[in-house]
This record gives sequence, structure tokens and C-alpha cells, in this order.
Amino acid sequence: RDAQESRGLGDVYKRQMHVGVLINNDSEVVSLSNNGFPTDMNEIVKLGSDGLTKINKLLDSKPKTLSMSEIDLLAPIPRPLRNIMCVGKNYHDHAKEFYGSGFDSSGKKAVADFPVIFTKATTSVIATGDEIILANDYTNTTDYEGELGIVLSKGGKNIRAEDAYDYIYGYTIINDVSARNIQKQHEQWFIGKSPDTYCPMGPAIVISDEISDVTKLKLMTKVNGDIRQDSIVERLIFDIPTLISTISKTMTLEICDVIATGTPAGVGIGFDPPIYLKTGDHVEVVIDKIGKLENTCLLYTSPSPRDS
Repeated sequence: RDAQESRGLGDVYKRQMHVGVLINNDSEVVSLSNNGFPTDMNEIVKLGSDGLTKINKLLDSKPKTLSMSEIDLLAPIPRPLRNIMCVGKNYHDHAKEFYGSGFDSSGKKAVADFPVIFTKATTSVIATGDEIILANDYTNTTDYEGELGIVLSKGGKNIRAEDAYDYIYGYTIINDVSARNIQKQHEQWFIGKSPDTYCPMGPAIVISDEISDVTKLKLMTKVNGDIRQDSIVERLIFDIPTLISTISKTMTLEICDVIATGTPAGVGIGFDPPIYLKTGDHVEVVIDKIGKLENTCLLYTSPSPRDS
């Protein structure tokens, strides 16, 4: 099924978490959890290809659907099993703008010889439509970074680059929101990358076999409608197979691991002076065939129907 008809996602129905599949140009959703499947996306991924076959059989039977107005959409993986693995300075143009910004503590060269890997805390994940809470950055230097995210279908050690795509379950969008001065103060990136709400993810996971060539996908980030980032995945310095192979050389990757592959030029610190996110700003990250991840920035948490 094409990318517009078969996507994994999380949703809330009758105040319970379900996993569902978007259909009919994303206007409706089929609850897998109401049809004998797990209520946790991680468990769906663990079902592997057999699970996808069963899901397609369910869809062929034309099960009951829900309209998008009947659900609250969560991040496709609301709580990853492990920290989200991220790659810094992985587009040439962004590597140069970041190196020249004064915030780069990763080395003495703009373009690194090896991938720069860091992680974000699992508690930073939010969904499309949720709010980025700026009060979690006490330095008021919050920035955006639109990225392609990958979800692994199986784990492994010493994965060969030529085999890497066999380990990918699907693709999603990640906004690697960053507290720049916190990132700089600590001379490492984990704390500045991990404030609560600083990892928007979604709107869905597109299964890998629905995208014939992921390198051709276009990535665009807008702030209040203005285009800030505009690139394609093939411009990565270290491509997806290299990332998976490099990480797995020293550590065992596991099924359901999430990897954010890096961001292109156009982030806030690339401007002179830097343009940081402020209350009311609306951030959209769009990637072909995956959809749109959009969030509004607020200083403090506002009441949400999900909290009721």
C-alpha cells in the first residue's frame, strides 16, 4: 500500500492509547488495538514482517474506521525504549553554519571526520500539535532542527553498511529542538537537547518499503510560514547506512531504536544575530511522503484535553 494509505501511528480513543493505521489520505484511522493488536507501537514493530502482513489482511477486510476528529494523535512512539540517537553536523551547509556560530564544542573542524553522535532523553518526546514549552530552557535560546528519523526493525552488532536498510522498519519526522546556551554551557549536547517537550516526533511512521528511495525525500522547516530549512536527504555527509554501521561497531543496536539523522542549514543560530523561538511561534517540519510535524511554542504548559 502506498504511503498515503498505510502508516503506523499512536492515537487515543475513549482515553485509551491505541495503535492505528491512517487511511483514505490520512482522513481516517483504523484502530489496530481494537482488532487484536497491541496498544504499544514498540510491540507492533516487534511483530516484524509477519505483523505487517496481518495488518494488511485486516485493512483488506475493510474494518471500522474513526475520523481524525474522534482521536488525539500521539507521537508514533510516545515513549521510546531507549534514548533517541541523534547525529550532529550531518549536512555540509549546517556543519559550516554551526561551526561559525560559536556554539560548536564538538571539535576544531566544521566537517567532522566521523559521525558526531549524541542522544535525547525519551521524556522529551511530544506529538504533532503539542506545545514546545520554552520555560524548560532557562537561557531563552531555543532553536529548531528538522530531521528525518528512522525506526529500526531489528537489532544487531557490527551491521554492514550494505545491509543497513534491512534493519529499518520505517521513517518519521523529528524536530531536534535545542536549548543552545545550555548546550554550550555544558560543552556537550545531552542536557541542552533533552528538555521536556524538545523532541516533537510524527505525525506517523511510514513503513520503509513504501519509500523507494529515501535519499530523494525533501525536508523543509517553516517558522510562522517562513521557510528556514530546505534540503534533501541525499545531502547528508554520513548517509543512513554509514550511521547504522558506525553506531553498531561499538554498541548493540536494538529493535525499536530511533535515530535522528541530522539537520540542514537554516537553524536559528545561523542568523546574525541568532533568531530563537519565542512564545507563539509555529514550527512546521515537512518531509515528502511522511507528512507534516507542527508545534507551537508556549512559555508555560496550557491545559490540554489529553491531560483531562
